[in-house]
Amino acid sequence: MTAVEIRGAAVLLDDRLETVSIRVEDGRITGLDEPRDGARVIEARGHILAPAMVDIHGDAFERQLMPRPGVGLPVAPALLETDRQLAANGIATAFHALTLSWEPGLRSVDTGWAVVNGLRDLAARLTVENRVQLRWETFCFEALPLIEAALDGPLAPSIAFNDHTSMALLHPSVPLQTRPFEQDPDFPVVDMTTADFAAKMEARAKRSHMSTTAFVDLIGRIWARRPEVPAVVETVAAKGRAANVSMLSHDDSQIVTRDYYRGLGARISEFPMTREVAEAARAAGDAIVFGAPNAARGGSHLGSPGAAEMIAADLCDILASDYYYPAMLLAVARLQADGVAPLPALWKRVAENPAAASGLHDRGVIAPGKRADLVLIDWPEGGVPVIRLTLVAGREAYRAVPEG
Repeated sequence: MTAVEIRGAAVLLDDRLETVSIRVEDGRITGLDEPRDGARVIEARGHILAPAMVDIHGDAFERQLMPRPGVGLPVAPALLETDRQLAANGIATAFHALTLSWEPGLRSVDTGWAVVNGLRDLAARLTVENRVQLRWETFCFEALPLIEAALDGPLAPSIAFNDHTSMALLHPSVPLQTRPFEQDPDFPVVDMTTADFAAKMEARAKRSHMSTTAFVDLIGRIWARRPEVPAVVETVAAKGRAANVSMLSHDDSQIVTRDYYRGLGARISEFPMTREVAEAARAAGDAIVFGAPNAARGGSHLGSPGAAEMIAADLCDILASDYYYPAMLLAVARLQADGVAPLPALWKRVAENPAAASGLHDRGVIAPGKRADLVLIDWPEGGVPVIRLTLVAGREAYRAVPEG
């Protein structure tokens, strides 16, 4: 691969912006302010050069699989389109939050197999590194063969422990953010025979290609598995530890929930639902994830803690795209404009920190020897930033040249 020199940009280093040239060769950063020595030059004056982003949790790919509720499209073109969107948004490494649920349809185990196999079959045509986060619903015992197969695959996945089943059956008198630990024997359960509960399940039934009545019957039968769930959770966690993959717990609402999953090896708290849980995670040395859309919008749409507030309190290490890939860059821009933290500290939350939490220590920073995952950003003072170039291991995954 021909050596490349990126010249003239303000380069985002560990704690500062500095105008230096960056040399890239054979997929790696080989030096700063090195002699040109025949390298092809990319002129980048007036732009910011930063480490490409690492998305630890993103499920926007579901919109390509099912752009409208109940309307599915083939997996291969959906994944290719997702890959293009990632590159255009400066995301060089993406963990697709692949929900493995007992629900039929979009979030089923069958769809999970199709996505995992599709990413494998398309690997040579994809421009960024597409990984999966096995977003496992703890009541979905049928997912274990897929989890085992993914753990044996070429790109190690992460495992996220989700319990949306208990959340769906939570009694309406109890706030979602402060619900008890899901394995609490006194967990407050809704009356599944009511019209209100049926109405609540209507959207999930449509996503699953089922009538509401059939879906309510199904979730009732799945709930009967509850006594078996802890043992299966421990089995999956043991597989994750044996494979040395990163593990996360999702939507922790109680300190005991975070303690439980930490004890199983899940050292990442993904979207903790109260400040108290985030503080407990910080005290234990766990990584803490909040959604970039939360920061870009100025608050959570669920009433959970605000990402800006959590960053200011040093209770957020990572910003994930969640459901909108552009949110990672937009969140950094808004947080910087609002004076929450300086740009180098904010950028760590979309690059270095998610890479480190995922065990990917070869990327996320600009330094000799690191993988050349880089983004060139057109970011006028007081204006909206936009990605102009994305390099993934030194390859041009995306380039956009403005008309002007």
